[in-house]
Amino acid sequence: MDQRDKLKENPFSYQIRKNGTIAIFVENKMIKTLGEKDANRFLRRILNADEFNVQLELARVTGHYKHV
Repeated sequence: MDQRDKLKENPFSYQIRKNGTIAIFVENKMIKTLGEKDANRFLRRILNADEFNVQLELARVTGHYKHV
């Protein structure tokens, strides 16, 4: 779970698109797109989350734990 404290730097970001998908970025480089079903599930998970837990969920969804 973020042993190197990289998630505190907020490397992940996301953009909700008009068509209901979500584009996920690491350091402003798009690495994954979530379809509508996965995008809705992701949004439900982060609804009341703080920024660290949003970053953790983005890392989990993308599988980029070790790349950050």
